[in-house]
Amino acid sequence: MILGTLFNTWLHGRQVGTDQFGNRYFESKKDIQGGVPKRSVLYKGALEASKVPPEWHAWLHYTTDAPVTRPQRAWQKEHVPNLTGTVQAYLPPGHDQRGGLRDRATGDYEPWRPV
Repeated sequence: MILGTLFNTWLHGRQVGTDQFGNRYFESKKDIQGGVPKRSVLYKGALEASKVPPEWHAWLHYTTDAPVTRPQRAWQKEHVPNLTGTVQAYLPPGHDQRGGLRDRATGDYEPWRPV
């Protein structure tokens, strides 16, 4: 992390909250962007914007004044950051990194042929 950004955030900002991933969200102490305070996030670990959950994304982009707090519904999944390029990335059957072999066609496919 760039030390200048870290020190600037600590000196001129106030912490608003933390999410389940350990990311910390800040707001500037002074209104510097057209009368509204600047909002920012200090990521825990790698700098990856997809680690910001939806409730904090809305707050960062001035959609809401506070992070959205709604009860988790039974059909909702937990937020997962983008795992592309990591060991946990999804690799479909037949991917080169999974051996490059996929199941043979089952024979239930009929191609369309014009009459």
